[in-house]
Amino acid sequence: MPNIHSEAALKIGRRVREVRHRLGISLEDLGELSEISWTSIGKIERGVSSPTAETLVRLATALEVDPGSFLSGLTADDYGARLHQLSARDLIRARAEQGRGRRRRKA
Repeated sequence: MPNIHSEAALKIGRRVREVRHRLGISLEDLGELSEISWTSIGKIERGVSSPTAETLVRLATALEVDPGSFLSGLTADDYGARLHQLSARDLIRARAEQGRGRRRRKA
């Protein structure tokens, strides 16, 4: 299990925990309402596990909030995604240039 988790996982988990605490719901109760194990929810809340879209919808439904509220404001940087230096147009051009020097296979 990795020691460093994405900022997005931490933010999502924090948001789930905040809503759960505001409603006064225990992990066990949220697990029962969402049909997700309370241990899995605990991992999500700590940012140890990144929830799937289905899991977010199930948690949001159980907590009676919009699923988008867990993702609102997140960016690629929160996921540790590297930003590409090439534009899509530059990438297409580079791929085309690479293909010019290659020999085509016979079918």
